[in-house]
Amino acid sequence: MPKPQEQDDALDALITGGGPAGLTAAVYLARFKRRFLVVDGGSPRAAWIPKSHNIPLFGDCIPGPEILRRARAATERYGVRLLDGLVTGLRKQPGGTGFLAILEQKGSGAARQLRAKRVLLATGAVDVEPELPDLTDAVRRGLVRYCPICDGYESRDQRLAVIGHGDRGLAEAEFIALTYSDDVTLLTLGQPMELDDARRERARRQRIRIVEAPIAALEVQGDRIAAIRTGGGERYRFDVLYSALGLKYRSDLGTALGARHDPSGALVVDGHCQTTVRGLYAAGDIVRGVDQIVVGMGHAALAATHIHNRCDLPLEEEGGEVGSGRS
Repeated sequence: MPKPQEQDDALDALITGGGPAGLTAAVYLARFKRRFLVVDGGSPRAAWIPKSHNIPLFGDCIPGPEILRRARAATERYGVRLLDGLVTGLRKQPGGTGFLAILEQKGSGAARQLRAKRVLLATGAVDVEPELPDLTDAVRRGLVRYCPICDGYESRDQRLAVIGHGDRGLAEAEFIALTYSDDVTLLTLGQPMELDDARRERARRQRIRIVEAPIAALEVQGDRIAAIRTGGGERYRFDVLYSALGLKYRSDLGTALGARHDPSGALVVDGHCQTTVRGLYAAGDIVRGVDQIVVGMGHAALAATHIHNRCDLPLEEEGGEVGSGRS
């Protein structure tokens, strides 16, 4: 069971984020008998999932809030307590002794400092909401979905649309056309698609319809957007809409320390899920790659095990090249 931190004693680890990745790491570290703290801001991306169908242990699907409830119950078995708050600052301690974090606990209005030998960032990401007429929270309400890997199979052979533009939007439309349906439309929300003739021809061969006109009106039926109308009066009907507008990564704590990241802000890690800042780890959607719950939990298992094995070494004595997978 994790022990409370002494006033002048560093934690073995600090976990920022209480989603599936952060809670998986908490279970591992508790079973390793490490002293750690989980700080949770209370807005995990998993909470938005109406149903996830591709987690192998839950073949009949499981809602995101239920995933979180079960994960929290698992940590409670080991006496893990989630602190409701935010880590607003993070810096390295001199001499390779770890990190100093600034913690703001919700409701207290006060900030305090704590020290940790290692830090695991599991702060995740936020989906970019599409700008739709008279509808500002389509993803949160489940009217627009964001993971065809999670539920595309259940939408197979239906009329599917992707909201997006550029390479990312077209790539997701191509993925869906290749995998699930031959009736796919790409809605660019008025953004022009600058495609060369070869790329446009490839989309045509895959029977992807590209609609570049802005959306003027929506037709909502129950829990789905059934049709859209453009400013020119055209009407398009769909069974399911997916958003491919990308993510905003909550990676500021890592990038402020100089952790390597890709152009979108996702953190780059090695084979142990350690960032290029020694002692700083990342797991879940914040990591560059496939944004999936099972992948994030795998990240957490790798990171927590490496933290346990290296926790009692000064950071500069760990050896290996950080970010190479050989540390």
